[in-house]
Amino acid sequence: MLSIRLSRFGKKKQPIFRLIVLPKTKDPWGNYIESLGFYNPRTKEAKFKADRINYWLAHGAEATSTVWNLLIKEKVVTGAKRAVKIGKKKESKK
Repeated sequence: MLSIRLSRFGKKKQPIFRLIVLPKTKDPWGNYIESLGFYNPRTKEAKFKADRINYWLAHGAEATSTVWNLLIKEKVVTGAKRAVKIGKKKESKK
């Protein structure tokens, strides 16, 4: 099964995320099938290849919850937002 997810790159304390397609069990810092764009959380800049994203979604790739919500925000896909799970460690910091 293929997955569309974010992979971090960029300098220390200056993250930029690549949107990539890879098998669900593979490490996101390893080799990937295709890069579909990028997202900069500091400037909120995002550039995605909408046609390629829709191609992979049509061929069975599944986007993670965070990616799906980001694609809805950027109007690449339509649908309902998904809930994002917060881990126990982060939840206890509140």
